[in-house]
Amino acid sequence: MRVLQVSSARAFGGGERHLADLARGLAERGHELFVALAEGSPLRGRLSFLPDENVFAVPLRNALDLRGASKLARIAREKEVDVVHAHVARDYTLAALAARRNAHTRLVITRHVLFPLSRAHRLALSNVSRVIAVSGAVARSLREQGIFAEGKLRVVENGVDVARFARARVEFENGRDGASDALLRVGIVGELSALKGQEDFVRAAALVVEKMGEHVEFVVAGEDASRGRAYRAQVEQLVSELNLSDRVRLPGQVSEDELAGLVASLDLFVSASRSEAFGMAMVEALACGVPVVATATEGAREIVEEGVTGLLVPVGDVNALASSITSLLADDRRRRAFGASASAIAKNRFDVARMVEATERVYTEALAR
Repeated sequence: MRVLQVSSARAFGGGERHLADLARGLAERGHELFVALAEGSPLRGRLSFLPDENVFAVPLRNALDLRGASKLARIAREKEVDVVHAHVARDYTLAALAARRNAHTRLVITRHVLFPLSRAHRLALSNVSRVIAVSGAVARSLREQGIFAEGKLRVVENGVDVARFARARVEFENGRDGASDALLRVGIVGELSALKGQEDFVRAAALVVEKMGEHVEFVVAGEDASRGRAYRAQVEQLVSELNLSDRVRLPGQVSEDELAGLVASLDLFVSASRSEAFGMAMVEALACGVPVVATATEGAREIVEEGVTGLLVPVGDVNALASSITSLLADDRRRRAFGASASAIAKNRFDVARMVEATERVYTEALAR
């Protein structure tokens, strides 16, 4: 198949990692991949496996960018594209217009978030062949909106390179020394934002320190995309107010090359999100064999198996979050059992190869429509 992936993303997050992994996997399976990106896209550096002539800069400014739609249509026509696959909401209508102008080209979109689409999408996307939801929660949200026919919806959970994260854990364990064995590390990884709950994580850390003292340290990793990095400043102020400056580290953005090593170095991963459609970072933790304590968001309930790979707590309940963290840190045997289960489940359920194969089947369905 000849597939054109479309993304106007200006920042690199879970959805963009998904696209890069999907493109690589499809290329390795013999498909010809083309990618249309916004100027200066952070995705470009993650697509070095593609020939330069297969990656296009397109002015994907908004959902009404007719110039962008025309360029997508021209690429699809000249490259004889079978499937146009769009990943960001503002790109859906542009990709739909491009597919309409090429009779044999089919449109597939992936929905990565829970936010509702507008009613205008019912008409604008009437030519969509398949809609991929990255979780059951996203699929339920789409059904409730009633924009797409049930027969067009498919759930394909995000995948990660499980082997890469597993190797990182082995390397970390082999490099442990006495000092690192004595100090337990708890981390939260993701974009710094109120939605991700880093302030709740810091408040919970203060309660954990009250009980466990200097035997634990905390890591808050991720980039702050807010204006003037205002949210990071709030988190730093809270750390100072709670006298946690020597217990909590904020390393900032973690590169893709560093990510696996950071997650593998944790004894416990925490997701304190207020809402989560899927939760790629939780899956990465499982792949490292790191148990997870998570707020019971829609995504977390699908990823974390209570009492098997981790613990779930009510959203926004700092006391429950701290209690669950403390209980697992204090119980080495239980924590390690959760970690072993996490590794096995990640390998069977969340490997990127499974995600690529499932997406390939969706494309085949779309072309047979």
